[in-house]
Amino acid sequence: MATNVHLTAELERFARQCVEEGRYNNVSEVVRSGLRLLQEAEERRHAFRAMLREVEEEIDREGTVSLDEVMAEADQIIADAKR
Repeated sequence: MATNVHLTAELERFARQCVEEGRYNNVSEVVRSGLRLLQEAEERRHAFRAMLREVEEEIDREGTVSLDEVMAEADQIIADAKR
């Protein structure tokens, strides 16, 4: 599939520099690599938002605990592990 992409002068220079340094064979590879990174970032963002929704649902079901309670439980787990 052929798609034309218009880059700013700065991005064009950067892409060509990546090619000149031998990191990529052509500007298309640079653009594809950038899009892959964007895709991965979007996937991480979606996963994070899903995790937040799960936490909110858990809070609604089970309520919350204070930081002091969490720290006390962590301290107890560590103390038990040392024995």
